[in-house]
Amino acid sequence: MTGLYLIFAAGKRPTRAALKEFAAGHNSVCVSHDPYESTPLHLVEAGTEFSSTDNPENQSPQTQEDVWIELLRDGLTFDIAGLAPGGLSPFPEIEHRFDLSDIPTAFQFDAVHLRAGQHLKGGENTAPVVKGLIGLATELAHYFEDLAAVVWPPSKSAIGCRYFESVSTAWLDGGPFPALGLTAFKETIDGALQSIGLDFWIGQELRIEPPLSSDKVQATRLAARIVNQLIIVGGLEVSERIVAPDGMQLVMRPSRNQKFVRVWRE
Repeated sequence: MTGLYLIFAAGKRPTRAALKEFAAGHNSVCVSHDPYESTPLHLVEAGTEFSSTDNPENQSPQTQEDVWIELLRDGLTFDIAGLAPGGLSPFPEIEHRFDLSDIPTAFQFDAVHLRAGQHLKGGENTAPVVKGLIGLATELAHYFEDLAAVVWPPSKSAIGCRYFESVSTAWLDGGPFPALGLTAFKETIDGALQSIGLDFWIGQELRIEPPLSSDKVQATRLAARIVNQLIIVGGLEVSERIVAPDGMQLVMRPSRNQKFVRVWRE
């Protein structure tokens, strides 16, 4: 997984100019590279004249390739691609929604791809870069009124713009991890409640085992609390006993292959 997707109302994707206006209003963000304003001089022959078609915003969307710009935020670079009027970014796969009435589709929305810049290649999934990415997405969500949702690919989640802004800001300020969004949950064939996307963060998924998982609402609340704790400690290697919010004694135990953290009543 590289980056996340910003989902805009159809026809409402921002342009390079809109991104520059956004950056101008943020002390921690600036435009670090615009490929359409930095043509290498050694590729330009003497006497060459540039026409209006050298600016992608003057070209037809049908003929224009991917339009992107690089932003610098707190010392880290991020590319934002799929800008208007260029070609659309591929629409991400979505299976879960949070604070949305319906799952967004490519028929109604356009996707813009936000990802770590080339200077960060190899470190895209490290904690500082991922937090920087989410922090930048949060600021974009606050700024662009036509931004409807943020899609987090590891959990295949579409997260409503205002909800994403709220929970992500709280987490980045030291609050709880947004388990309902940056992870998701599904019921397995054997009745367990299993996380989706937690392995991106800690290399393991969480399973609330039956019969503890029989009440899906309560099990999801419990799972969200446990996910937050697992994010803090970085996963589980040995069995532990914990106490649920209602005082129930629970056992957490890694599976034999270490790919799951399994939770039962003691």
